[in-house]
Amino acid sequence: MSLGAGTALPHQPRGGIALKAAICQQFAQPLVIADVKLDPPGAGEVQVRMKACGICHSDIHYMDGFWGGNLPVILGHEGAGIVEAVGSGVTGCQPGDRVAVGLMRHCDTCFHCEHDEHFLCGTEFPLDRETRLHAADGAALGQGLRTGAFAEQVVVEQSQVIPLPDAVPFEAAALLTCGVLTGWGAVVRTAQVPAGSRVGVIGIGGVGINSVQAAAIAGAETIVALDFEDEKLRLAKEFGATHAVNARSADVNAVISEVTAGLGLDYVFVTVGSSKAVEQGLGMTRRGGALVLVGMPADDDRLTHQVGDLAGDHKRILGSKMGGASARRDLPMLATEYLKGALKLDELVSGRFALDDINRAIDEVRRGGALRNVIVF
Repeated sequence: MSLGAGTALPHQPRGGIALKAAICQQFAQPLVIADVKLDPPGAGEVQVRMKACGICHSDIHYMDGFWGGNLPVILGHEGAGIVEAVGSGVTGCQPGDRVAVGLMRHCDTCFHCEHDEHFLCGTEFPLDRETRLHAADGAALGQGLRTGAFAEQVVVEQSQVIPLPDAVPFEAAALLTCGVLTGWGAVVRTAQVPAGSRVGVIGIGGVGINSVQAAAIAGAETIVALDFEDEKLRLAKEFGATHAVNARSADVNAVISEVTAGLGLDYVFVTVGSSKAVEQGLGMTRRGGALVLVGMPADDDRLTHQVGDLAGDHKRILGSKMGGASARRDLPMLATEYLKGALKLDELVSGRFALDDINRAIDEVRRGGALRNVIVF
């Protein structure tokens, strides 16, 4: 699992503050609300009082055991809040700042960072080796997906914290950090979709809907949204899709052939973590087109495909981790577009829940009816 699952190592309490959190104690079981303690930030770290945290499918995959990892752990990685305290050496924010909190850490000095690939930074930070979270008895708690935002407060590495304008609501700021950044970035940063393109998006969840939105903003001529839920397909049309296809009941290949005069789509974005969806996407992609892998599959998922078809048809397969985007560069820009009315964020929120109701919020996401349920603190 390459998203920074985190490892809970023994760590002695340092008299941390008490707070409430939702803990994953067993895979495929409901989260447990409990009192925990949070140590103060170390050098280069920031403590944030959470105000909102979106429920991403990656959180659900983690708690269902898709990627393994150590338990117990606190999940949640799509957050926003107010800076409470900073450790020594922190320069990008100060107490009182309104910030977005995401999962990607970066050092700015490694090969990938110097080549504008912050999302591939492999530098190990103190928080990769130890945890600031512990149970009431002092036992270590893991910081799932490097954030642990299903809690009233978090301590994260300073590169995970992005100050945003006060006018951006916390819920909107939270959604920017993962679902929006990943879906938008896949279109704009990874694929660099030009105007006039014919685009397909498989999976209209919190990521896919933003790939639809980004394709529309980029000026795509045709945008085909595929999902199993009619309500999500209806929303896809509101976010810019020109065609919405229920893949459970429609002949997808026939639709694609009709809207592309038999050629296929220029770009297909697979935003669900499934090799079956990848195979479907390859069948929708035209000769010379590109398939973009956005969703994270389970560790044991494998793809089998005729290699000669890829070479002979000059098809490209592009990986897209976090949309190939830079939170530091892109989140402030996206926030500005939201404030200008050019980017939809408020419309992404399906429901708002207190932390005590997090399992109900997760169940709604599992059933497929929600774009983003948000925990509000």
